[in-house]
Amino acid sequence: MKISAAVTRAVKSPMSLESLELDAAREDEILVRVVATGVCHTDIAMRDQTFPVPQPVVLGHEGAGIVEAVGSAVTAVAPGDHVVMSYDSCGVCPSCAAQQATYCHDFFGRNFAAVRSDGSTSLASDGSAVHGNFFGQSSFANFALCRERNVVKVPEDVPLELLGPLACGFQTGAGAVLNVFNVGPGQSLAVFGAGSVGLSAVMAARVAGATTIVAVDVNPARLELARELGATHTLDAARTNPSEAIVALTGGGVDFALEATGIPAVIRQAMESLAPRGVCGIVGAGPVGSEVTLDVLHIMTAGRTLRGIVEGDAKPKTFIPELIALYREGRFPFDRLIRFYPFERLNDAIADSESGAVVKAVVRMAHA
Repeated sequence: MKISAAVTRAVKSPMSLESLELDAAREDEILVRVVATGVCHTDIAMRDQTFPVPQPVVLGHEGAGIVEAVGSAVTAVAPGDHVVMSYDSCGVCPSCAAQQATYCHDFFGRNFAAVRSDGSTSLASDGSAVHGNFFGQSSFANFALCRERNVVKVPEDVPLELLGPLACGFQTGAGAVLNVFNVGPGQSLAVFGAGSVGLSAVMAARVAGATTIVAVDVNPARLELARELGATHTLDAARTNPSEAIVALTGGGVDFALEATGIPAVIRQAMESLAPRGVCGIVGAGPVGSEVTLDVLHIMTAGRTLRGIVEGDAKPKTFIPELIALYREGRFPFDRLIRFYPFERLNDAIADSESGAVVKAVVRMAHA
């Protein structure tokens, strides 16, 4: 079928809106009419080849839409269902078998290779292959194919156009706090980077009952928003040493730190903000080969931990509905982070995301 999609053909260049041919859904695939898709910094990083995703490619991995058709083997959803598309996984490796699909042994293959598992691509332009299947969806398009493993049925009484970012950015920040750190009442958290991931972590920490929630950024508007969403303290990293300030205001450091920038120097600051036995999680991805220098004695003598976190350790089929329930209760107001753009202005949405003018850009598709 003919679809409209944004094609990435060159590094640091605008995506081009093109008419492509999309394969019919295979027996294990789901055709989704995309309503809206969030813009994630991972999309920008893939455009710029921070990871070597093949081009030309259709990116987009925070898609929300309505099921149009399903393959013969699909039972989880049916035409007409409202859905969100999240990350893909193999379902058979040791991590998937242990219900830890965010660490699927084929996570890169399933999400960044931009082909199906058999190596085929579902998209073409005038007979020439265009890479699709990015994060099992390639949702910078008005129609996308996904699979049962990465589709999540969502309630129909919540605006569908809001829900796409729950599939990645919002579940990453919230999941780090609620699933990985398991923050409890009275505990403390510092968030380095007040973007969509970091602000989701701030909101989740408030839900969890943390009494000290510190947001660190260099953007005063982001810090003000963090205070409105639940941060008890904010620090401008351009004006103060955040790790020293955090240790001073908490009397020894925080229980948890979330690093959402991917900048090695900031990772060290996050580690240096920890109390004894504190845990620092990294969710920001730097370029391949990025290295960080840490004080070994600081880690070892106080039992501090540094760990990577992918997608907030979330099981999307259950976690995304939980976040929607919190939103309905007014306890996770993620809609305050979103600004909408028409699909035709995707490149403007990306530019505003890069500049920090918008926290979470979402593009809305037009359907006749």
